[in-house]
Amino acid sequence: MPQDLLTRLNRAATASGLLPMGAQHPHRTGSKALDHGTLVLFGTGPGFWPAFQTSAEFNDAAPDPVDRWSRRIIGTLADQFGATAHFPFGGPPYAPFIDWAQKSGQAHPSPVGMLVHARVGLMISYRGALHFAKALPIADTAAASPCLSCDAQPCTTACPVNALSGSASYDVAACHAYLDTAAGRDCLRNGCAARRACPVSAGAARNPAQSALHMKAFHPS
Repeated sequence: MPQDLLTRLNRAATASGLLPMGAQHPHRTGSKALDHGTLVLFGTGPGFWPAFQTSAEFNDAAPDPVDRWSRRIIGTLADQFGATAHFPFGGPPYAPFIDWAQKSGQAHPSPVGMLVHARVGLMISYRGALHFAKALPIADTAAASPCLSCDAQPCTTACPVNALSGSASYDVAACHAYLDTAAGRDCLRNGCAARRACPVSAGAARNPAQSALHMKAFHPS
């Protein structure tokens, strides 16, 4: 049964270290680049870091280990379940993951500009998606933005240099300059302060070592 297929897919993805992060019918949501079938999004969550640490990509010292791991794991799932894999890297051109994420009903714009996810907050990291040619039955996974019930919105004041603001573009230069200082080591070692400040980010169970790996890719020393 089609529903059983998606259940088995999500179980296999979770066992591999991925987190199912929403599904949609592109012809109904109006998603970019796709006009039929079923799209299932995957990202990192609590199971990612333990799985990734034991992988060949983590241990071979070659560039882009997370992207290569994602291609292998999601590519294998695509072959196993008869889908086409898409990734948010490897372009240009790039797949429209921001559009896909928002139209999944689980990701929303946050007060600091980046997307926030209903389960992992600002620790949002899409690793890929699977597109099925058929419109499979999917559960209604739409969720209200967690920001609507967050009165304090600590993400808006957590950045030491105010590099993230919903009313202005991300100040990449200010962020990088801060990371070069002694005070910036906290963000380098533990991840972006604004992302960590989001109460829902705790749902990602993000290991600081994972955040440090991403920060090293963002800001090589």
